[in-house]
Amino acid sequence: MSETSLRRLYKRYFMEYASYVIKDRAIPDLADGFKPVQRRILWSLFQMDDGRFSKVANVIGHCMQFHPHGDRSIGDALVSLANRGFFIEAQGNFGNILTGDSASAPRYIECRLTDLARETLFNKRITDFEPSYDGRNQEPVLLPAKLPVLLLLGAEGIAVGMSTKILPHNFQEVLKAQIACLNEEDFKLFPDFPQGGRIDVSDYTDGRGRIRNRARIEKDGNKNLIIRELPWGTTTESIVNSIELASNKGKIKISSIDDYTTDTVEINVRLSRGVGIDEGLKRLFAHTDCETVTSSNIVVIQDGVPLETTVTEMVHYCTGRLIEILKLELRLEISDYTGRLHWLTLEQIFIENRLYKHIEECTSWDTVRDTVLQSLKPFTEKINLEITEEDIDKLLSLKIRRISRFDIDSHKEEMGVIRKKMKKAKSNLRNIVPFAINYLEKLLEKYGKNYPRLTSIEDFSDIDVKKVAIRNLKAGFNSDTGLFGTSIKGDKTFTVSEYDRFVFLLDDGAYRVIPVQDKYFIDGKILFCGVHDRDMVFTAVYKQQKTGIAFIKRFCIGSFIMDKEYRFAPLGSEVVFFTWEPEMKLDFWFQRTKRMRRRKDECLISDYRVTSENAKGVQLCGKKIISSIKGVSLDDDDDDSVEPPVTDYPDEEAEAPDEVEDTEESVDEADETEPPSPEDVIKQAEDFRANAAETLKRVEEAIHPEDDEEAGDLFRNLD
Repeated sequence: MSETSLRRLYKRYFMEYASYVIKDRAIPDLADGFKPVQRRILWSLFQMDDGRFSKVANVIGHCMQFHPHGDRSIGDALVSLANRGFFIEAQGNFGNILTGDSASAPRYIECRLTDLARETLFNKRITDFEPSYDGRNQEPVLLPAKLPVLLLLGAEGIAVGMSTKILPHNFQEVLKAQIACLNEEDFKLFPDFPQGGRIDVSDYTDGRGRIRNRARIEKDGNKNLIIRELPWGTTTESIVNSIELASNKGKIKISSIDDYTTDTVEINVRLSRGVGIDEGLKRLFAHTDCETVTSSNIVVIQDGVPLETTVTEMVHYCTGRLIEILKLELRLEISDYTGRLHWLTLEQIFIENRLYKHIEECTSWDTVRDTVLQSLKPFTEKINLEITEEDIDKLLSLKIRRISRFDIDSHKEEMGVIRKKMKKAKSNLRNIVPFAINYLEKLLEKYGKNYPRLTSIEDFSDIDVKKVAIRNLKAGFNSDTGLFGTSIKGDKTFTVSEYDRFVFLLDDGAYRVIPVQDKYFIDGKILFCGVHDRDMVFTAVYKQQKTGIAFIKRFCIGSFIMDKEYRFAPLGSEVVFFTWEPEMKLDFWFQRTKRMRRRKDECLISDYRVTSENAKGVQLCGKKIISSIKGVSLDDDDDDSVEPPVTDYPDEEAEAPDEVEDTEESVDEADETEPPSPEDVIKQAEDFRANAAETLKRVEEAIHPEDDEEAGDLFRNLD
């Protein structure tokens, strides 16, 4: 097999596998809201339904003729469906969603369909079927569900290249949303979790975003906190474990924790001495599973294709499907009434006119059929009624008892009732929207009281984890070794919590943000090292490598990736000034140039706006080159006018800068001296030459007294 053929084979197999996982295992279908295993379980229960409970083991065995993945997956899915309570009624130990306890073995527990499931999920006459995995049976492609099942149950699944997480919603609110949809009104839906709790939906929009979910906690005195309801996705065991873990790490101080949960949640948390009840409550939300964040990502199969959608679009789609299903059922109902009325009419004609006597002389079955058909024609032609061979066979199968006890009055009464029902069905079909609204309202009236809202919607006050965290860690920094961490003792010590972050800035313009850790080596000269604060403003002045022009920038360190190197000054530049003081005056001196009228200038760092750490900054003094710079506190009373020593001097022949001050200001005495003339420079050079030649001559005479007396003239070849 060639490489190309093998590649095609792998590609085809992978696409088949990916398509199978997406459509037949992980992602639910929006039309009926079920994954394949759930649909097969409910269909098995429908086929087995006789009103009584059935062993779960029997249901699993029956479902295995449709589902190819074994009894364990069927049993787990059945228990999960039963615990939601909408479509499967459970009897026995089906586990506990509060404590996380598992269900008993399938042979010990029983289940059956609920009345809601029988009324809203099944109708064989409008259900399409396909062969099962082995071809021996027929299973439904989709169930004719009249409810947005996917919004009621919620779903979660991971497929190839995609995943879905749909949160459950309240039965009453979903049906009211459908009614609003039919009335062309706006609506909003928010999740409702079976474990209760409280949610904040400020970051949740129409099925997208995240929901903050908190436990419901009661205060009992000054030291006791009692957990009554849990966040979605947690159990009493996970809550207790998270509290114990937080206590062991010193994040929350408790003296005891007791779990008294039965059919309702009751976890008693007793705080230690010195911890207030409000402070303890905040730390429970900040450091334990008493507050969780749940994200929603709605991906469904719609018309055979995976699709990302919203809650509103799901309600509209399911409501449209409800209309189509009701239309199909009404048409079938009208067809049934028409067929029944057709038969009653034929039966009345056949018995009332005693047409059965015409067949007494017939000698063969064909003659009997022809005789009945001919005897009916005069009557059926008047009322435009068509007769089929099935009608003839059905008339001939009438029993003598039925003929002898035929009551024309009750017969006509029944026909009248059927005509009224058929008329009403046709009216409902013409006014399908009001009929659908009435149908949903009846469901609400019948079943709504069984499904009250369990989760309350509230606005949570934000809890800053850093503020409520206990600062029980000591981190040190040793400037000699460059080591930093909780195991280091150095010249600087910080009291921090595990949620704090440290930032250090180096003189080469680089900086990093690191977590609190045992030991960390910082390579380079440090300008600043401390606890990261998003509001702290740094001020830096740096010179460009090529031009020497100085730039000033003020910046805060906001978002970052942990332990990644960033730069606040360009690579190769020289940082000449750095401070984290909020207010300061800068004094700076320029390099000497011809015709310079002012060598010193000053500014306030607050005159420059705060930018991002990636900004280039602002030129401090145009194109002038700064030789030195000094920061002066505004509270400092020292004389700031004294020029610091300058070590960088420009060439005397250098051209003057383009910028020349137009106004004269007071300058230092040294700056007011006129530059030397060319004649003075030549004279100074001659004097230097003579002095140097004399010095060299004396040195050579001391070493070589016999040499020529002109040997020490350094400039003799220039004469």
